[in-house]
Amino acid sequence: MGIVVGYLATPEGRAALHAAVQEANIRGRSVVVVVSSRADEPAEQRALVESELASVAANLTSQGVPHEVRLLDGGDVADDLIATAEETGAELVVLGLRQRSPVGKLILGANAQRVLFDAPCPVLTVKPKH
Repeated sequence: MGIVVGYLATPEGRAALHAAVQEANIRGRSVVVVVSSRADEPAEQRALVESELASVAANLTSQGVPHEVRLLDGGDVADDLIATAEETGAELVVLGLRQRSPVGKLILGANAQRVLFDAPCPVLTVKPKH
């Protein structure tokens, strides 16, 4: 059992990764970093994502955090996170959320909403600091 985190190289993704590492350290668990990609993604974009993930893995290794990094070609973030949580028997999923306008706060992003409703375990949502 571990902590599954949805990651993108954005402030929200970095906040989610940071929170996942904190939770993993508290619980004595590993971190599974999940990045969803599309099969038709341009090669240059894929290379950038792979480079970023190598950096993330190196950082986690240097911190002594047991981890696995998964670059999935499903293209559906919610499905990839839910499937990974089910497969690994995750005890927590961590998501980063964007800052929203007052009206936008009434509507949660579709992917986040699906993960919240369908994940087999608790979901922690975090926002980046300003």
